[in-house]
Amino acid sequence: MGPVTRCTLEDGTEVIAKRGDVAAEAAGLRWLAVDGGPGVPAVLGADESWLVSEAVGDGSAGRGAAEAFGRELAVLHAAGAPAFGSPPVHGPAEAWIGDAPMRNDPAPEGTRWIDWYVEARVMPYVRLAVDRGGMTSSQASQLEDGCARLAGVDLGPEEPPARLHGDLWTGNVLWGVPGAWIIDPAAHGGHRETDLAMLALFGCPQLDTVLAAYDEAAPLADGWRDRVGLHQLFPLLVHAALFGGGYASSACERISSS
Repeated sequence: MGPVTRCTLEDGTEVIAKRGDVAAEAAGLRWLAVDGGPGVPAVLGADESWLVSEAVGDGSAGRGAAEAFGRELAVLHAAGAPAFGSPPVHGPAEAWIGDAPMRNDPAPEGTRWIDWYVEARVMPYVRLAVDRGGMTSSQASQLEDGCARLAGVDLGPEEPPARLHGDLWTGNVLWGVPGAWIIDPAAHGGHRETDLAMLALFGCPQLDTVLAAYDEAAPLADGWRDRVGLHQLFPLLVHAALFGGGYASSACERISSS
């Protein structure tokens, strides 16, 4: 993705200008802006190569803001999506998560979440990580074998596709005025536990408070904590493809315990 610049317009309005392949991000921001959901910067303008959006003020991650964020995130997820893998309305199939390509193809009706997840959000990044030198063939085999075993594992009840931010690590949650705002989405239809697992991956201020408020507003299925590692496979594999390092090993640890 291209550079990001904070600008001040002639009327004093502060905006964020981003250059690059921004069509999916612009569509994602619009799709995530649901009544009662988290704050989402308004898209002020977008074309083939530029995205201009509202700038967010600085705030703090206090307990009240964290509780509100948990409830708002539940509302966002409940807004739903047509299918697992669905792109945002008017969004392209070819999207991005960070600097990695991400394909959004709606899964056929009746597809189980885990089958879509393995096919569309795990194995493509295993292959990409191997191709880019971020994962060994042995690690790739371990992940492929582990995913094959998931067919016989209790992964909780089937849930309808949720409306996901898709890249909800702590750096994409801004504590502004008021409360939490979400930025830089890789939005698509998926399982709501994936967004929550991504929040936990690199640490999020007041995470326990966020999760408790979410669970109160939209109770999570029994055993959700045991599935966190499974849902973290996606971002870990993206990082393995982009950065190498120990991310492949971390992904292998998650699949071994799933």
